[in-house]
Order: sequence, then structure tokens, then C-alpha cells
Amino acid sequence: MWQYGVQVIVEEAKMKLELYQIDAFTDKTFGGNPACIVPLNDWLPDHTLLQIAKENAVAETAFFVDRGDKIHLRWFTPEIEMDLCGHATLATAHCLKSILNYPKEEIIFETQSGELTVSIKNDLYHLDFPSRMPISAELPDIIGKSLNIGPKEVYKSRDYMLVYDTEQEIRNIEVDRQIFDQINLDPGGVIVTAKGESCDFVSRFFTPQASILEDPVTGSAHCSLIPFWSLRLGKNELNAMQLSDRVGKLYCQNKKDRVIISGKAKTYSIGNLWTS
Repeated sequence: MWQYGVQVIVEEAKMKLELYQIDAFTDKTFGGNPACIVPLNDWLPDHTLLQIAKENAVAETAFFVDRGDKIHLRWFTPEIEMDLCGHATLATAHCLKSILNYPKEEIIFETQSGELTVSIKNDLYHLDFPSRMPISAELPDIIGKSLNIGPKEVYKSRDYMLVYDTEQEIRNIEVDRQIFDQINLDPGGVIVTAKGESCDFVSRFFTPQASILEDPVTGSAHCSLIPFWSLRLGKNELNAMQLSDRVGKLYCQNKKDRVIISGKAKTYSIGNLWTS
């Protein structure tokens, strides 16, 4: 009989939980985007979940509860609960399949963004996510003032998406945090993107008022990037790179109202946490 092996031990009014840290959208340790994964038997209070995420101090901590046919999944940054997170979903799927021996070929997650499925083929995790085609928008003055290079075009879905002419501009972008942190996008951020030199498109992602200004690899941003670049480049299968210091590689498919975001993952650490 398959078991998660979630250990919950109460000692002196403390709870012991399993904790996994996994690098997503990479096949190398110290690459991609790190996420912490915490399996639960039942939901803890939201305040406790947020405190755990703060203590973990990575871009996202994912918590899941197995309900039989579906896995209930939630994502927390050190500041807030998110409505959608790609890299922590991939990391959770990797944790389930590679460490906890989840028996099914397809994982169904129940989330704030609806039902999300992850399948595993050819050493890749394939995330089936909603498409969020951005629409043309005006650039808020405060965003423009916070960037050292102005965009050629501006779009918006959940996040602002700023389009540039070259990959080198994306690499050279600097953010004045003192100005940038005055922006309130709750819970979105700012994507900067351009056509790639060795891939179809590149991007970076910045979140105002967050403890981690630049997200290393942002799966959810590709819900907008994929339909945009698919239309612009006239192709439904695309390769992408997120140009943070850690670098992320994503393999993408545009499927009308859905997108497939695929990548690899690498386990970094396995341990425990104690919470009262």
C-alpha cells in the first residue's frame, strides 16, 4: 500500500513535518528556482503556513494534502499566498514522483487556479496551465522610472509584460528598488521579455515589495509569455530561457486556452521542520 510517509510527531506541543527543497526548471543543483515542499495530513492555520514560508526564505513554499483522487495544493511566498505558481508545482510533482513514489502517471492538483495536471514523460514534467494572453496596456510611470531601459511595447494580464528588442537588453535591465517597491500589483509582478538568440524567447521577472526581488524562474509568467510569443513567432512549440543568475530552461506548447510548461527538477535537500 502506497504511503506518503508523512511523519507527524507531537513532542512538547511541537509538530514535526517533512521538508523537501527542490530546484525546478533545471537539471543542475543550484540552478533553476528553489522551492520548499511540505506534505500535510490536514491543513494547518494560514498564519502557520505563512510563518513556515517566511522561515524557509525561498521564492515559494508549496503545501499539499492528499485527498485521494486529487492533491490539494497551495503556494506561499514569504509574504503572501499566491494564486498560481509554476516552479513550486513542478517541484511538488518531482517530490511526489521521485521521492514519495506517487503511483499514478498523472498528478491532478486542486488549486486556487482550478484543476492543474502534471504528467511525466521523457524526464520532463509537463504542467497543464491556463493561458493568460496579455492585452496592450499603458506603462505606469512608476514602473518606467524604476527601470534603466524603457520597453518597446507594454502588455498586461495578471502581470505587466514589457517587450524589448533584444536579449541583451533583458540581460542589462536594472531595477531601482526604492522606486519599484512603491508599486502595488497584488499579487502580480513585472515580466521583461524579448526574442531569444539561442532560444525562441527570453525573460526575467521582478516582484515589488517582495523579499526576493527577482524570481529566478517564473512558471506562471509563461501563461502569458507562451501565447504572446506563439502568436508573434507563428509557432506552437517554443523553447524559453529565464535569464536570472540561476537560469531556467522551459519547454513550451501553446494549446489555445491552455499552455503546457515543461521542465526538469533536481532534489537539493530532504529534512524536517518543527512547528508549534
